[in-house]
Amino acid sequence: MAENSSFENLGPRWYVVHTYTGYENKVKANLEKIVENRNLSDTIFDCIVPVETVTEIVGGKEKVREVKLYPSYVFVKMCMSDASWHVVRNISGVTGFVGPGSKPVPLRDDEVALMGIETKVVELGYAVGDSVRVISGALTGFVGVVKEISEDKKKIMLLASMFGRETPVELDADAVEKLEV
Repeated sequence: MAENSSFENLGPRWYVVHTYTGYENKVKANLEKIVENRNLSDTIFDCIVPVETVTEIVGGKEKVREVKLYPSYVFVKMCMSDASWHVVRNISGVTGFVGPGSKPVPLRDDEVALMGIETKVVELGYAVGDSVRVISGALTGFVGVVKEISEDKKKIMLLASMFGRETPVELDADAVEKLEV
């Protein structure tokens, strides 16, 4: 029996949910509890309220606080269906999804990246101290030792042996491969 859904199945996508002001964390907590209690983790994957940490100096003392980047909005990664829409839409404090009428519009991948909503975990096949070979770019074929890996794992610092000297070179993380011993 085919499910008669008014939503096109796009797989897991990020949707923006509008909430009453100040209800963002309550909506997030309630949604997470519902997902756990109803075993909906295969439909509703993630829920976030993006914040940044701000340090202020008040009366000569540092005060650290979190500020919501998008007040009155919660971001939900889910497979949209009538059932999942109904679950999210009926949480206390939710006023609706962002989109024309009652049709939620998922965020595009470039929007997700720009907003910093989802961070992709990058797994490298090597670590600091490993010997690697450069496989692309002007230094293709050179061999060196990984000295440093950037926090976002997009760049590495390599000590490459060039002209009889150890030379530090910054490369894209995908421009090298681990040497098998």
